[in-house]
Amino acid sequence: MGNGGRSGLQQGKGNMDGVAATPTAASASCQYRCIECNQEAKELYRDYNHGVLKITICKSCQKPVDKYIEYDPVIILINAILCKAQAYRHILFNTQINIHGKLCIFCLLCEAYLRWWQLQDSNQNTAPDDLIRYAKEWDFYRMFAIAALEQTAYFVGIFTFLWVERPMTAKKKPNFILLLKALLLSSYGKLLLIPAVIWEHDYTPLCLKLIKVFVLTSNFQAIRVTLNINRKLSFLAMVSGLLLESIMVYFFQSMEWDVGSDYAIYKSQDF
Repeated sequence: MGNGGRSGLQQGKGNMDGVAATPTAASASCQYRCIECNQEAKELYRDYNHGVLKITICKSCQKPVDKYIEYDPVIILINAILCKAQAYRHILFNTQINIHGKLCIFCLLCEAYLRWWQLQDSNQNTAPDDLIRYAKEWDFYRMFAIAALEQTAYFVGIFTFLWVERPMTAKKKPNFILLLKALLLSSYGKLLLIPAVIWEHDYTPLCLKLIKVFVLTSNFQAIRVTLNINRKLSFLAMVSGLLLESIMVYFFQSMEWDVGSDYAIYKSQDF
């Protein structure tokens, strides 16, 4: 069995008759999940003597709880890119990943750079003036802040819809913290913005639209898998997020003269 697939798992320390098992979760939010039927599981595998592993079989669907623990990480990544629900459950429930914050910041930097690049591309001026270079720098910071606010509005729209539509008879409340982590992880497609800008081509606008569609598709799958809800609710939640984000975009566009580029102001003063 490949060792690469178990890199994200914590091997059990306790022994029972010479058998080591994956640790039992202390709470529902920490329990493992079957990647096939989404049922909770106490363990993913048992480690017998001499490194012999046996994958746990789900009591509900009679399939391996998590077949991906013996897969290479590259294969898991490919399955995640294909938006397979099993791969998402493996990543979200059965691995220990703590890069949500760093990934979020990096994705926002990519999006801010794209907006800053488009802004500078529309304002051609090669004057080596220190004031202009200073304005360009602050343009980037402003683009980062705007991108962060728009993404926050998108998430708030999703959470608000899911909270309103939450069944009154539901036994468990939606785990919005886990959902937030899932949305942040599933937004990794924004990293493709930088290569699309660096290798600029006539098809760059089309590439940017395809990247946007890919990110939305990944977010849709993350919502559906994390909360175990149907596709209709997941789609409506995503639409609600996009609606609130669009309102935020319209607000910034309407305030263009107030939050517009300082570089454009300095450029107009040169004439």
